[in-house]
Amino acid sequence: MKRTSIFALSLALAATAPAQNLPAPSPLCKVEQIVGLTKVTVEYSRPSARDRGVFGELVPFNTLWRTGANACTKISFDGPMDFSGQVVPAGKYAVLSTPAKDGWLIYLNSDTTLGGTDGYDEAKNVATLKAEAQETGSYTETFTIGFDAVKDDHAVLQFRWEKTQISVPFHADALEQGKRNITEAMAAKEVKAGTYHRCARFYLDRNIDAKQALEWAKKSDSMEQRYWVKHTLALCYAANGMKAEAITTAKESMEMASKDGDAQYVKLNEQKIAEWSK
Repeated sequence: MKRTSIFALSLALAATAPAQNLPAPSPLCKVEQIVGLTKVTVEYSRPSARDRGVFGELVPFNTLWRTGANACTKISFDGPMDFSGQVVPAGKYAVLSTPAKDGWLIYLNSDTTLGGTDGYDEAKNVATLKAEAQETGSYTETFTIGFDAVKDDHAVLQFRWEKTQISVPFHADALEQGKRNITEAMAAKEVKAGTYHRCARFYLDRNIDAKQALEWAKKSDSMEQRYWVKHTLALCYAANGMKAEAITTAKESMEMASKDGDAQYVKLNEQKIAEWSK
C-alpha cells in the first residue's frame, strides 16, 4: 500500500511539474569578441524565419523592436566604445531598434531589465546609431548577430536575417591602455624576448616611436632567433630610414622562413625587399 501511494504521488508531481529542458523556439546565444583590448559581449535570443516573411511582416517596419526574441538583446563592453563619434562608457546596455526598408535606427539603452519594448524610455538611450540596410546574396534563416572586419581597434557589429544585413562600425581605442601595459611589462624583473617583440610591433604599427621600436626589436632578436622577429626588425630598420640594414635582415628572415616552410613570410620579405630596393 505504501509503495502504491508513493508511485501515485510521483505521477501526480510529474503531471503538475513545469516542463524542463525542452528545446526553445528562439534559443539563447552569447557571442564575444576582443576588439583592441576591449571585450565585447552580445547576449540575445535567435528567432528563425520558419517560412515567414521577416522584415515588413514578422518584424514591422518603422516600429520599435527588441532586436531578437524573448527579451531585449544585451551588449556589454569593458572599456569605452566609439560608435562613429558617439562614445559610450563601459557597461551593459539593452539593444533596441527601429528597422526600415532603407536603414535602421539602433538604440543602446541603459535599462537592461527590459523584456521587450514595454517600459522603454527614450531618455535612457546612451546612443542612437544609424545604419543602412543591405540586401545580401544569401539567405539567413535564423537571426544572427556577429562581428566582422576585426582589425586593430576597429570592428563591425553585424545583424543578419532573411536577406537583410545591418552593419555598425565601432572603435575601441587601445593606444593609451597599450602604452600603459608596455610600461608595466618593461618594469618587470625579467622581460622575455616575446615581450620585446610584441612591444616593438605595437610601437611600429601605431607609429608611436620608431627608434624605441628598433631598440626593442634588436633586443628580442638578440635573445631569440626567429624569422618573424627578424621580419619585425627589418621593418623597424626601414622605419628609421636604414634601408640597407632592412634589406639584409629581411633576407635573413626570408631564408629562415623558407627553411621552416613558411611561404607567407617568404612572400612578405620578398615584397619588402623589392620595395626597399627601389
